[in-house]
Amino acid sequence: MLTSKQRAEFRAQANGLETTLIVGKDGVTGAVAEEADRLLTARELVKGKVLESALMSAREACDAICQATGAEGISCVGSKFVIWRFSEKCQQERSQTGRAKRREIPKSKADPVGKAARARRQAAKKVREQRNQYFREQAIERSIERSREKQRKDQD
Repeated sequence: MLTSKQRAEFRAQANGLETTLIVGKDGVTGAVAEEADRLLTARELVKGKVLESALMSAREACDAICQATGAEGISCVGSKFVIWRFSEKCQQERSQTGRAKRREIPKSKADPVGKAARARRQAAKKVREQRNQYFREQAIERSIERSREKQRKDQD
């Protein structure tokens, strides 16, 4: 399962791709699925198109091809779609040519806005606790002072 950031990165890469997979009026046949599998093995990222004469939408064709090949659907816009599947062959080629190896996009759970809000809440909580501690101490001191005064009055 791809994250939204990975999906966005693949969509950006697909902008420059030529349409290499075409679904005709027969829909997604075995030959189309085999061609898609071959293209995914060779390239990882494939852009396809559904002809107007086909009796299916781009989303339906994309889902059918993804199910047949084990790929992930990246996007469907109009009559075009983009699919992706990891390919060991492409990974080996990248490793041999010295290109960057496949890396995971860091999954940061830290939300900078939320982090700042949490810091402000913690600081406010600390100030409240200090204030409450001060007033507790003052109340205890006053109570002690009152009891001493009462004892003095009782002695006199």
